[in-house]
Amino acid sequence: MIFRQLFETETSTYSYLLGCERSRRACLIDPVASELPIYIDLLQSLNLQLIYTFETHVHADHITGAGLLREKLGSKSVVHRDAGALCADLLVTDGVLLQVGDLDIQVRHTPGHTGGCVSYVMADRVFTGDALLIGGSGRTDFQQGDAGQLYDSITGKLFTLPPDTLVYPGHDYQGNTVSTIKQEMAKNTRLGQGRTRDEFIGIMSELKLAYPKFIDQALPANQSCGTPAE
Repeated sequence: MIFRQLFETETSTYSYLLGCERSRRACLIDPVASELPIYIDLLQSLNLQLIYTFETHVHADHITGAGLLREKLGSKSVVHRDAGALCADLLVTDGVLLQVGDLDIQVRHTPGHTGGCVSYVMADRVFTGDALLIGGSGRTDFQQGDAGQLYDSITGKLFTLPPDTLVYPGHDYQGNTVSTIKQEMAKNTRLGQGRTRDEFIGIMSELKLAYPKFIDQALPANQSCGTPAE
């Protein structure tokens, strides 16, 4: 497998390029519109054809590159059917298996940060978007957020993965790049060490986070896959 972790500095967003060495087919997880030249140059340098863009959810902090990549490269956008982005080419549900050449990627519905959040699971790693972060979790105070639902998603859909599964999040603000399920179960400040559902809900209710800086621009744009609605 060809793998690249890419970082957009303004919103501390991670995107991920996955490529099949045999077929030269590839996908991008959570592409950012402003980074398109970087993605295109990287695909060309690696001799990869972009088949899919996978969204972990409809983002409130940046505009997706899915629509622009579809226009330029012919890739198909993938989101969960509850995400509120009917512009996507594939609306997926829990358990769907996506294939990129020889790479198998399973969709797990992990709502709570938003109603349409998913994580993408492979044999040795999981891409958790804004559900499970390294040492934390996504916020739950807007966009169909529900702290109890997020706790259920993380403990039931992610903490049940093998302990050595690599965790690649949608964001990190401390310079971390990767964790493991075992590490998050042990050290995550919001969910680790066996915290209860009620404890997690209490923690989330006391966060008092600022209004997302780019939500008023990003949310409507992302509901149309990052391009103006027809």
